[in-house]
Amino acid sequence: MPVGAASWSFTEDDFGAITQSLNRFLYESGARCALLVDRSGQLVATVGEQPKFDPTAFATLTAADFSANDQLAKLIGESDFNSLFHQGERESMYLADVARRVILVVLFDNRTTLGLVRLKMKLTVEELTHLFQQVFARPTHAQGGAPGLLAGADDEIDKLFQ
Repeated sequence: MPVGAASWSFTEDDFGAITQSLNRFLYESGARCALLVDRSGQLVATVGEQPKFDPTAFATLTAADFSANDQLAKLIGESDFNSLFHQGERESMYLADVARRVILVVLFDNRTTLGLVRLKMKLTVEELTHLFQQVFARPTHAQGGAPGLLAGADDEIDKLFQ
């Protein structure tokens, strides 16, 4: 069962490795933009050309799209769909599951091909899955492990209202 971003966090090194992987993917595939969205609909990262739309709303819709397609997969006897493709006249997007908890969304146009995006995305998804599995395997601050990027934020918010 997917778990939201609130149950995990990553370090600056994790974020650097993730963005490096995504930047390499964009360079090699010719895609315009890559967004990472957690399954609860929270935007995790955006790399490449900045979208001309609200990325937060887009992240929510992306998670809903992926969830709806998971239900469609079950109706036809599949456990899930690990990737989705939406083709438009000028713009297309390819979505892939990463570590069962994050969705990689790639936006591309006619400067590249679906075949090249799919080929390069497969390797990137494997790399990101490995990175995220390491993140998910770490104990969270609430479990007595190392604090995440937002450690202490709750205390600071509480102080504002005292």
